[in-house]
Amino acid sequence: MTPNDRLQLDCFQPELVVIPCGSRKLDRPARAADLYTGSYHRACRKAADALRPDRLLILSARYGLLDLDDVVEPYDTPHGTTDAVTSQLVLEQATLRGIVLLDPVVALGGARHVGLVHAVWPHALTPLAGTRGMGEQTARLAALRNDAVNWHSSCRS
Repeated sequence: MTPNDRLQLDCFQPELVVIPCGSRKLDRPARAADLYTGSYHRACRKAADALRPDRLLILSARYGLLDLDDVVEPYDTPHGTTDAVTSQLVLEQATLRGIVLLDPVVALGGARHVGLVHAVWPHALTPLAGTRGMGEQTARLAALRNDAVNWHSSCRS
């Protein structure tokens, strides 16, 4: 996390956080909030929840932007493949939802995920930028979650 991103994340409540889907899923249709079972997705979700955004969306490689209550079928489509969603589709979905102008926006996830988010929200903060792999990202997510929890606790005092 750059000092600029850390400062900004410590000083606001985001209007939107977008987290990635995950390759590990339930084997049956489920709410998007429950479908993804992998540890990376769960780490992103915990960090996003700690930020207390006005809105939290999952960016699915198959379906695009999902609300937590959207019920979807499991799938096997990684970001970046020919069957995966495109930035154009994500922009269309965001436009239909009326969320294109939200700010601040935080994108948690790897480069492909962030690239899709930046196509809609070029100003989105990307606190995982510059990390060198899943392990470093997971550690940064844990630090982000702890920082957010501590900051929100101090705000109540």
